[in-house]
Amino acid sequence: MARRIPRGLIAVASATATAALLAPASASASAPAAAPQARIFMVNPVQSTGDQSLTDGKDAASAVPAGAYATAALRNLDGSGSLSGRWAAVRSDTGGSAKLADVGAYDRHDDQFEQVMAYFWVNEAQEYLQGLGFGSELPGANDRVQPVRINQWGADNSFFTDKKAEIRFGKGGVDDAEDAEVIVHEYGHAVHNAQVPGFGTSPEAGAIGEAFGDYLAVAVGTNAAARHGWPQKADPACVADWDAVEYSAAPHCLRRIDGTKVYADRVGEVHADGEIWSRALLDIRGALGARVADRVIVNAQFGFAPDTSFTDAARRTIATAQSMYGTGAADAVRAAFAARQIPGIG
Repeated sequence: MARRIPRGLIAVASATATAALLAPASASASAPAAAPQARIFMVNPVQSTGDQSLTDGKDAASAVPAGAYATAALRNLDGSGSLSGRWAAVRSDTGGSAKLADVGAYDRHDDQFEQVMAYFWVNEAQEYLQGLGFGSELPGANDRVQPVRINQWGADNSFFTDKKAEIRFGKGGVDDAEDAEVIVHEYGHAVHNAQVPGFGTSPEAGAIGEAFGDYLAVAVGTNAAARHGWPQKADPACVADWDAVEYSAAPHCLRRIDGTKVYADRVGEVHADGEIWSRALLDIRGALGARVADRVIVNAQFGFAPDTSFTDAARRTIATAQSMYGTGAADAVRAAFAARQIPGIG
């Protein structure tokens, strides 16, 4: 099938078992209710099963094996009875709103399944950032309720819009909100916009935005797989393997974050050029470790301009590494950008 237009706005360990249930509430009247246990994909079915032959099958439940699902808590709900909470809110939907009493039973054939996926993974992404210290010792990075709309965009694409600061997930082929890496990619755009309003007004800034979305998708998915004990049987550097089954050859990838592109390989298309920046971010992670790297990468973005260049953003990231962790970290970050042959970085 011909490759579709790449998604995006104008946004790595493993292991096996389902998420642990919360401890049961005590008999005390003041004890909080246990979080609903929802059925979700373990990132996505291709990643959790390793089966590159899976296809959408017109949203058929039978197209995906039962082993691709896990049960996990829907955390931080606000008690309204809907998929609305501290970090995420499903504002509108198709096929009727998901009922909390039924979130453990929905599968991919149900429109409500994508609603549950979007809530879970947006919350998961913000919890990941919170775990890095953003919103406590470091400034918050989109630490607000993130509105999402499910299957309201009539094309096989998804996007973040700064007009309403909301994310809209499309449908067609594999519905976009079935793949956690698509969800978190778009959330990456929301993070960038919260850090730097209007971010992405130049081609290189737009490419950085796409790269960060891809990188964050891999970082959050990898962290979730390790934390929950989920299998990771496909290449973690391949982004959105499940969404991509309808428009890419096996092994299916929307994009990769471990490519070999350098600055001279730019073609003026933000998704393609983003693979230069995302490889640098992956190399920073390899050099500094996930936690240190991600604290540096996200914290540096507060100092980006809406129209930042690769050179200016790289210099800001190097300076952030220096201020947070010293010369050794700064040298490692500089080497990652120099390997991509970004001008002015030596």
